[in-house]
Amino acid sequence: MSDAMSARRAKSLTPIESRCAEYGLRMTGQRRVIAQVLSSATDHPDVEEVHRRAHAIDSHISLSTVYRTLKLFSAKGILERHDFGHGRGRYEASMGDHHDHLLNVETGQVIEFSNADIEALQERVARELGFELVGHRLELYGVPLAKKKTAGRKA
Repeated sequence: MSDAMSARRAKSLTPIESRCAEYGLRMTGQRRVIAQVLSSATDHPDVEEVHRRAHAIDSHISLSTVYRTLKLFSAKGILERHDFGHGRGRYEASMGDHHDHLLNVETGQVIEFSNADIEALQERVARELGFELVGHRLELYGVPLAKKKTAGRKA
């Protein structure tokens, strides 16, 4: 392959495909589809949802292939697996800016957020306990306030 072709191909890789290449992972057509599905996801899909989306692109992709691929990508640090309850792992790319999660327990919607005050508090708590914070994961669970306020009212 010429240098120009390699450069064009590298530009067309999704962020997840690029990380796979950095780790020297063999990218089969099915792995590439799964990587593309995850790179384009604006939510945190579970295995079954990744399979549904990938299967719509390539009907030969099996659920077991998706399981194996997500496990491999997670083990390499390319994906993060989150367990927001209900015993189902949900996935997102590991790259990008740090953020925390707020889960709507009624709908399962995951809202990503960043808050400088929370970050500073976590750093301070770690220091006060004699630690240097090297990482953390914050997951909040809640119900929408608007619904909570109206739920107590009688019609």
